[in-house]
Amino acid sequence: MKPRTLPPAARALLAALLVACPALVAGCAVRVPPAPRITISPASGAVAVPPDAGLVVRAEGGTLTSVLAFAGRDPVPGAFDPARTVWRSSRTLRPGTQYVVNAVATGPQNVTAQVAGRFRTLTPRREVAVASIVPYDGETVGIGMPIIVTFTRPVEERAAVERALVVRGPTEGAWHWASSTQVVYRPRTWWPAGGEVRVTAHLAGVRAAPGTYGSADRSVAFTVGRAMVSTVDTRAHQMVVRQDGRVAQRLPISAGMATTREYTTTSGIHLTMDRGNPVRMVSPGRRKGDPGYYDKLIDYAVRISNSGEYVHALDNVWAQGRANVSHGCVNVRPDQARWFYEHALRGDPVIVTGTTRHLEWNNGWSYWQLSWPRWLAGSALRHDAAETPSAVS
Repeated sequence: MKPRTLPPAARALLAALLVACPALVAGCAVRVPPAPRITISPASGAVAVPPDAGLVVRAEGGTLTSVLAFAGRDPVPGAFDPARTVWRSSRTLRPGTQYVVNAVATGPQNVTAQVAGRFRTLTPRREVAVASIVPYDGETVGIGMPIIVTFTRPVEERAAVERALVVRGPTEGAWHWASSTQVVYRPRTWWPAGGEVRVTAHLAGVRAAPGTYGSADRSVAFTVGRAMVSTVDTRAHQMVVRQDGRVAQRLPISAGMATTREYTTTSGIHLTMDRGNPVRMVSPGRRKGDPGYYDKLIDYAVRISNSGEYVHALDNVWAQGRANVSHGCVNVRPDQARWFYEHALRGDPVIVTGTTRHLEWNNGWSYWQLSWPRWLAGSALRHDAAETPSAVS
């Protein structure tokens, strides 16, 4: 059988297609772009990682779609940048802890990449922790209440530690270092009545001094009660207690006799600190048999300083409202002292006027004695928008 031959026109078309085919194939080829590159810092396998370095995940040639990090069993909080090419942990890392990280990134044409890693932070030579926070968790306090954080070791890197202390509340405030182991937060003006406040010390992994890192976080929340402010006029021998701006009590008082400095009531903005019924009061610097010695149990006593000053009960009616004959305390009629004792919250302001002895800012909780500029001067941070460690909710 003779092979069939194509007509001339068909042969010409076939030849043209054979010439064009390689070019058509080349033009239709699909080029798969490279997968995004993901890097984790600290690198996988690293040991003895400084906790204050934090955790950073980056993507090149794509965007991060998922980052999951765990410190032991606990998830690590963090955030993406606006372009979603960088993820950073929100805080420093926990010392002596193994971290596991899983990250996924997506590039052009939905090409994905996934990376997993693990590393371990160093176990520091020394650790610092929060020894105490005042007020305690769940407490209802007065409108002048400070937040007092005490540490177990001296803090040298005060700015780093202060930056890790976050207050969420209804008004502006700032920290002031009272010593190397204690920092105090005070609002610029009184706390508003009914306000809710939360303070968190994000201390874990913060470098507080050479070779010293924070061991754990700590958080407390408290509520501000009614606004109760007491004013004591030692010259008029009167104390007026106002609740939410209205007079609740007028109390005749007897203040310090002022024959010596220690027997002079201090003038200034005090805060109620604690109370007892009764409280044992002993004359300072005197022994039994010395002139002026006393050792008594006093009822319904509310402390307002560290130099032995209380608002308390005393059956001293002949002097109350007329003369100052006490050893420095403010004494009132027993029934009125009981009322004050039962209504006082820690942090209620007691403002005393009329004496020659000035209340020191660090005598008890007398932090309102400092002006706002002087208070800010005790912070380790510059108080601009970028540095302020506290937030108004």
